[in-house]
Amino acid sequence: MTQLKDTIFIDGKAIGFTEGQTIMDAALSAQVYIPHLCHYPGLTPSGNCRLCVVEADGRMVAACTTAAREGQQVSNNTAELSAARKAITQMLFVEGNHICPSCEKSGNCKLQAMGYYLGMLEEHYPQFNPHRALDASHPDIFLDRGRCILCGLCVRSSHDVDKKNVFAIAGRGADARLIVNTVSGKLGDSNLDVGDLAANICPVGAIMFKEHGYVTPIGERIYDRQKISDVALNEHVLEQKGDKAR
Repeated sequence: MTQLKDTIFIDGKAIGFTEGQTIMDAALSAQVYIPHLCHYPGLTPSGNCRLCVVEADGRMVAACTTAAREGQQVSNNTAELSAARKAITQMLFVEGNHICPSCEKSGNCKLQAMGYYLGMLEEHYPQFNPHRALDASHPDIFLDRGRCILCGLCVRSSHDVDKKNVFAIAGRGADARLIVNTVSGKLGDSNLDVGDLAANICPVGAIMFKEHGYVTPIGERIYDRQKISDVALNEHVLEQKGDKAR
């Protein structure tokens, strides 16, 4: 196969890219899905969730933070990668309190949808059942840290888009936790607003609106009707159209 300028190969398919794009950027632009939870169009990638791990020129890398390079050979759909992604998803489930049947986010939850996409039929690992602080101090928004997967989306969106810097992740490893950047540490003392991207971007049920539940019945929600892969690719198309319009 002739290698074209500004081309990488994902599972043997030639994918064009522009300078500065990551493997994830190039893949999504070509409607090739790489599983991910912490990636969001327009936000600086962080590589937190590690679900987008791919093999690039013989090395395991995060697709969202690794630059695309001319002639790069990338493997995305292999048995080894599928097993690794499933194990990561299983660990995310047991590390927090994710009880899907009783969660208002069910059907709209990206973690739940990823489990379905990867064929996760059981959690495999023992439950951590963590006791983490709940924060109901905000008049409109509820923070349940027990469901937080530390993707960092609320942190990055609050800083980069909302320009408010409401959230941060403190600690490392098993001690990592989501905090609120106020003197009291309470969400109610922050300037978070229901219209902020940070209040709407959580992929799980960690940041929820009060007095706002089951508006869309279970069975008719986003991931009840579509695979997470189709939703992600459609969102990228809409984002690209928005960029062209701007």
